[in-house]
Amino acid sequence: MYLRILYNPIILNQIFHLKALKYINKYFLKYKWRLLIGILITILSKLLALKVPQIVGDSLNIVENYQNGKITDIRAVEDELLVNVLLIIGVAVLAGFFTFLMRQTIIVTSRLIEFDLKNEIYQQYQRLSLNFYKKNRTGDLMNRISEDVSKVRMYVGPALMYSMNMIVLIFVGFTQMINIDVKLTMYTLLPFPILSISIFTLSKVIHKRSSIVQEYLSKLTTFNQEFFSGISVVKSYGIENSIIKDFDEIADKSKEKNIHLQEANALFFPLMVLLIGLSNIIVIYIGGQQYINNEIQIGTIIEFMLYVNILTWPVAVVGWVTSMMQQAEASQVRINEFLNQVPEIQNYNTARTLLKGKVNFKDVSFTYDDTNITALKNITFSAEVGETVAFLGKTGSGKSTIIELIARLYDTKQGTITLDDQPIETTNLNDIRNQIGFVPQDPFLFSESIGNNIKFGNEKATEEEIIKAAKNAVVHENIIEFPNGYQTILGERGVTLSGGQKQRVSIARAIIKNPKILIFDDCLSAVDTETEERILTNLKQVSKNKTTFIISHRVSSAKNADKIIILDAGKIVQQGTHNQLITTKGYYKYLYEQQLLEKEN
Repeated sequence: MYLRILYNPIILNQIFHLKALKYINKYFLKYKWRLLIGILITILSKLLALKVPQIVGDSLNIVENYQNGKITDIRAVEDELLVNVLLIIGVAVLAGFFTFLMRQTIIVTSRLIEFDLKNEIYQQYQRLSLNFYKKNRTGDLMNRISEDVSKVRMYVGPALMYSMNMIVLIFVGFTQMINIDVKLTMYTLLPFPILSISIFTLSKVIHKRSSIVQEYLSKLTTFNQEFFSGISVVKSYGIENSIIKDFDEIADKSKEKNIHLQEANALFFPLMVLLIGLSNIIVIYIGGQQYINNEIQIGTIIEFMLYVNILTWPVAVVGWVTSMMQQAEASQVRINEFLNQVPEIQNYNTARTLLKGKVNFKDVSFTYDDTNITALKNITFSAEVGETVAFLGKTGSGKSTIIELIARLYDTKQGTITLDDQPIETTNLNDIRNQIGFVPQDPFLFSESIGNNIKFGNEKATEEEIIKAAKNAVVHENIIEFPNGYQTILGERGVTLSGGQKQRVSIARAIIKNPKILIFDDCLSAVDTETEERILTNLKQVSKNKTTFIISHRVSSAKNADKIIILDAGKIVQQGTHNQLITTKGYYKYLYEQQLLEKEN
């Protein structure tokens, strides 16, 4: 029963009012046997450690009895002292061994919980919709999965371990002291109410200041992440000094908040040392009076002082543990903000869905809730299996929004979108994403080899398939010119490659996936017209029996499409084939004539 009470982390939560950290209790239950073994070992190690004062006290009493003539056999005294010395050494070795085992169980368990919590947060990040990432900064997301989780780990590891140490030592130590002398024990406890009030007051301050510190750490992480991502712009505009000034301002504020936190933390240890010192003075004074009155022996005073000093660390660590718990609580509150968010895009159907590729929009309107901009207004069109549909229009006309709705990155509240004549919301979300090959205008490449970046579209792809996809994307010739060919490691976000090369690697990645729906979002904007023509010719073969959507500002990219849709301010203003549209007055004809003139010049 006693062991169960010690193990139960909910008690710690209730004592320190750590509501947010109740979320971690499920991990305590998951690793309950590891933790129970660790706590049992903790109890054994501390029980052994508390034997030392008793042995030392007995040894001094034996010497005192010999000096007073109560024991006359010097040989017996020497034998008893030798046995006690050996006992002290043995107890110390065993206590040290159990302490090692205690750390191996509890601290290792805290690392396992840290691993599980990071995975849970990461999986939640993947479930959350695109809109979430528009509203939150990357640096803050990174800080919550790294720094905040590390603070929580301190609660489930060191804080738990030292709390168990404290409970066992205080419970057993004071029990032993009461058994020896009740009066002396009561006097020794006099400073402890002051300690309790101090802990309660300071814990509130630490919790508040810890939350502010973590917020500023997120700001620093976000600032650095944006700086590194935009380093080319910073250097191009020569604004390094301005950036340094902004960084210094945030760093100074962060430093100031950290100092405020440490000022509160710094009050604990001096206060603990003062209170323990008072306890020692009380033991010496009251115990000295009892010794003079022949009420106790000298060994009892020394034994009491050893108990008080053994209890110094667990009592002193109350402040440190409280600080860790309050910081962990502040961090878990920040983590829970994201873990408790329900993804806007839900998967309502877990049954396997095999897409054919038919897409229909009927009276679809869409407004971004973060900007309140209506991007689409009563859009209606259809794309049959195997058809290629091209979207053209000015910037902000709604082209990319249509693509995002097809991939179900957003859900519309007005109108209906169907895949294979089924409402898109009732189609398995994972299967939609798995059967779409998407090439964005600004492609993202990982800091991996070129081959692995292409293989990202199909992890089981062979080397021959990778090369074939690269040839269809007309990037093979560029890749083999690198010293390491397909094994060339790219810089962050693919900075090793030019804009056109990044786009073509991204096209190869979509091709190798062999999806039912291909989406090209202005992905040929950085290549010349000759290369574009070669890619489009290859894509015509690759996209057979696939529904293909092309977003472009070039007529050359759209002219071979089965259907061309012209958008303006979120509305469809024209649609038809290339031959139909070039003979009809409107945006497409104007664009065609302009680009024809540019080509001739």
